[in-house]
Amino acid sequence: MTKSILHKAESRGDANHGWLHSKHSFSFANYYNPERMNFGTLRVLNDDIIAGNEGFGMHPHDNMEIISIPLSGELKHSDNMGNTTIIKAGDIQVMSAGTGVFHSEYNNTDLESNFLQIWIFPNKKNVKPRYDQISIKNLEKENKFYQILSPDSNDQGVWIYQDAWFHLGKFAAGKSETYHFKKSENGLYIFVLEGEIDVDGQTLYKRDGFGVFETQSVNISAVKDAELLLMEIPML
Repeated sequence: MTKSILHKAESRGDANHGWLHSKHSFSFANYYNPERMNFGTLRVLNDDIIAGNEGFGMHPHDNMEIISIPLSGELKHSDNMGNTTIIKAGDIQVMSAGTGVFHSEYNNTDLESNFLQIWIFPNKKNVKPRYDQISIKNLEKENKFYQILSPDSNDQGVWIYQDAWFHLGKFAAGKSETYHFKKSENGLYIFVLEGEIDVDGQTLYKRDGFGVFETQSVNISAVKDAELLLMEIPML
């Protein structure tokens, strides 16, 4: 029997530091909720708004797959692997922190930037740190899910050390699609970026999160024009 968990947008942790306004779907930093530690191997889902010319200074990570998806604006990334890049809306960035990496992310414009910061527990520890970034604009499809991340370096999108698949989708009101799980033992976390959707009878609104597991597929319908991120990940 299908199991699910609903995280309403307004139930997320709220951290406003002035230069950074972050909404936490799962426990992070000063936000701690023992019932919201993770969904399977999905450990962090932060919805970050960074003020112009502000950002995160150089800081460390290890043994975590870190994915950034800019929704608006742009960020300047620098790390101790020698990468200095700009990531902007329409891109996806991934780091396998492995044995350890230091990086910084700054908004190098005068306008606010909004991006999703996602952490996934890896299936391999202490790997050599790696960085990748691509544009996903050329992958977009109308009223269909399109893959932006997988475990396979030869597949569409970026890849990570985990049996995880991410898809984005933009749907006009009235359109629908069934998502079929890649692995039956995985779970699916649905995050609504914009609009309103129905997932097998559950209505979701902007920034709601909905975890589904112990099923083979879910049917997703756009009640209003909608944009959403699907994250299929192993359950712990």
